[in-house]
Amino acid sequence: MVEFRVTGDDCPLATATRRTETVVDANPPQLRRDGNVLVQCSASEDDAAALADELDADDRLRYLHAASVDDRVNFRCLSKHPCVVQRLTDAGFVVESMQYDDGEERYTGAVVGREVLEGVMAAAGETVGVTLQRIYPLGSEDESAVAERWPFTSAQEAALRTAYDLGYFEVPRAADASDVADALGVSKSAFLERLRRGQAALYGQLFG
Repeated sequence: MVEFRVTGDDCPLATATRRTETVVDANPPQLRRDGNVLVQCSASEDDAAALADELDADDRLRYLHAASVDDRVNFRCLSKHPCVVQRLTDAGFVVESMQYDDGEERYTGAVVGREVLEGVMAAAGETVGVTLQRIYPLGSEDESAVAERWPFTSAQEAALRTAYDLGYFEVPRAADASDVADALGVSKSAFLERLRRGQAALYGQLFG
């Protein structure tokens, strides 16, 4: 399992989240026979309107569709703009999750074997700022243990850890949401979303 951090990308989702200071969870892009890439992502309802305006104004995207599900808004569209993650997948990276946060991207996925990892790293070195953030082995015998240890994304983990360290969960609170958001360098809404999603992952594992 590997985790990449990407900065400086000019793909539509990175550009839109940078301009709107929003957080977007995305599915791996799917390359179609006609050369278009199917882009699917979701954002909170609070961020959806601004994000939709940016995506709709991007000439690189076509057929933007939005649908509300619970407290999220799902987007689908077609793009001809190549994404960094496509170069990594071409080299053998198997994407499991993608997140765009204020223009910064995080990819988590798998590579099978050292040679494939070397190829993926070589591909990463040929594009914009791609940094290997974390790597750890994952075998059939320890898959459940790793899953139990990491039930949330790195961004959600950082939100939970920082909130805990600053006393956000204390009674009375030693820090409010704005304090934690400032420490993380994100907006208050972005922190609260990560906190809720991280808590949901933990509670789902605990009570599920």
